[in-house]
This record gives sequence, structure tokens and C-alpha cells, in this order.
Amino acid sequence: MSNRILIVEDELDLRSTLEFKFKSEGYTVNAVSTGKDALESIARKKPDLILLDLMLPDMSGLDICKKVRNSSDSFDISIIMLTAKGEEVDRVLGFELGADDYVVKPFSVRELALRVSTVLKRKEKQEETSKISLGDIEINLSTYRVFISETEIQLTAKEFLLFKHLVQKNGRIQPREVLLEEVWGYNSSVTTRTVDTHVKRLRSKIGDIGTKIETVRGVGYRFNYVV
Repeated sequence: MSNRILIVEDELDLRSTLEFKFKSEGYTVNAVSTGKDALESIARKKPDLILLDLMLPDMSGLDICKKVRNSSDSFDISIIMLTAKGEEVDRVLGFELGADDYVVKPFSVRELALRVSTVLKRKEKQEETSKISLGDIEINLSTYRVFISETEIQLTAKEFLLFKHLVQKNGRIQPREVLLEEVWGYNSSVTTRTVDTHVKRLRSKIGDIGTKIETVRGVGYRFNYVV
């Protein structure tokens, strides 16, 4: 699947040039001219990267960057700022708000394309180290999200930690006491019965994969998923 890029630029000629360039390189591209349209586009279909003009007719690109970074749904989108402003204060503020890179107009479209490629490759490497993949299961450790067959599964924080641990220990028996320590820590108010209750809820939420959580009588549980 190609990476998705959102171009937010109010200059028509530049917006069209960038849209053509990145489409020709195989990216899925959406291009808009206002901050309002940008936020609506992000809500509809999350991009992998935003090329964000600092000076827009309805709001500042810095405000958009801040909104993106403060949202749990979009905080991990890569952002490259595009602006005619080259003062250090603007660059510093952009980076402080979470921009990944900063390009001052006029710029080389070819150079921008290289920067986009670099930022996306860096993001992919970071995601690889923060993900657990096992067959149809994908667990994102940085965002606490679980996908099974590309469908997101809604889990509580404790259910997430329990599932993560079982998947990481695939094929190995996990005593209830170990699960208590890994998920809840040493807490006298939590009993092994709590583990059983959470396993039951977890099984019901993850569909057919739930049958892979085997009960080992008198001991605990084992996730037994053969890929």
C-alpha cells in the first residue's frame, strides 16, 4: 500500500505542482488549500505525512500542527512545514510543536521529495521497533492499538497489556502469578481471579483468535498460535 500524503498549500500553482510530483512517484495524494479542509481531510482519512504551509488564509499552519499533535488519532502523522518565512524563531516554534522537517520557499521540488522519502523511512523504522506482529495479529506498542486481520480491536489498557504479554510469550505457559506481576504489578488488592476475568473478556473481544488462549488447569494460560 502506498503512503498517503496530504498537501496543505493555498498557492494554486505550487499545490498543483506538488500534487503532480508526488502522484507520479506513487504516493496517494490529497491536496487542499485551507486549514479547515486539512483538518476535515485528516479526520476522514489519516495521512502518513502532511506537507503543511505555514501561512494559510483561515488559520496558521502552526495551529494545525498543534491540533494534529494533541489528538490521539493523529499525533503520529509526520509533518514537513512549507513556508516563505525563514527566521529562526519560526523554525524553532515549528519543531517545538512537533514538525519533523522545515523547508523554506522557494525550494527544489526534487529536494522536497527526498526529504519526504527520508522522513517516511525514518517513521517506518520507528514503527517496526514499536510493533509486534504474529500472523494476522499486529500490536502497536506506542499507540496501544491492536489489529487482527487489519481490523482494530478495542481493548482496555489492562486487556492490551495482557494480550501483549501472551502474544510475546506465544507457545509458553504463563502462570497466573506471572500475569499478575506483568499486567498489574504487585498489588495486594488484585487476585488471580482478576486474571481469569480479564482473560474471559479478552477472548470474547478477539474473536476466533480467542480460542488460541488455552487454559492450563491449575497453572494459568498459554497463547498457542501457530503461524
